[in-house]
Order: sequence, then structure tokens, then C-alpha cells
Amino acid sequence: MNKVFLIGNLTRDPESSVTASGVSMCKFTVAVNRRFGNKDGNENAADFFNVVTWRGMADSCGRVLTKGRKVAICGSIQIRNYEAQDGTRRQAIDIVADEVEFLPSGDRGNSENSGGGSHEAPARKEAPRPVQDLTPVDDDDLPF
Repeated sequence: MNKVFLIGNLTRDPESSVTASGVSMCKFTVAVNRRFGNKDGNENAADFFNVVTWRGMADSCGRVLTKGRKVAICGSIQIRNYEAQDGTRRQAIDIVADEVEFLPSGDRGNSENSGGGSHEAPARKEAPRPVQDLTPVDDDDLPF
């Protein structure tokens, strides 16, 4: 099984393009904080993942995402080999996203990062209302 789940922040604005056959593509890099510090004791260590989206999702990502935006990504790992300009063989690892969720950041004042531009307080949960006018049903009357 090849499945990856990431939550992180974009390191730069996404790059949108269209293939020769007219398919939309969007590339961006996500920085994901590590749970534990590195050997030098740096608590702010992060890993950087190249992410690729296709078609409608690529259009949405190119339109909505910006540097610093927090995202959740579900996808798969894809390894590709290529030849560099100096003639050496290189390998790149990409995350091909099946799903991208645009997450709100901790900065509630930035409407772009809050997911919708609204600065309303979160809705309060109402106390459950008592259920009335229900007729008891006998288990023998159920069709399953």
C-alpha cells in the first residue's frame, strides 16, 4: 500500500501549468514539522515534500493556495528518475495528492488563511432539545 498523509505549510506560492494535452497541473512544496528535534537539539526541524496535483484539484490549489497556507494532503509517493543538465542521473520523490484540504491557520485575523473570509465567532452548540411525539417501535416490526 502506498498512502501518505501530511499536514504542513506551503514554502512558496504554487506553480500552475497545463500539459500539452490540456491537463491542469499544480506543484508546490510543503514543510512538515517533525515531532522530535534533530541530533543538534533543533526543535524546529522540518521535512520538505514536493506535491503534485492534477485536473480540477490543480485548478483549485493554484487559485487558493499561497505561501504559508496550511494544508492537509492525502496521496501517494511517486519516484521519478531524470537526467540533470550535467548528464548525471538523478532521482526525485513527489507526493501525488489525491486529496488536498485547505486548513485554517492559527492567525484568525488573516481572512485568506481562515478558510472563508468570515470573522464570525464559532457557532455555539445548542443544548439538545427533548425529543417529542415519537412512537415506540417493536423490534419485531423492523425490516432488518
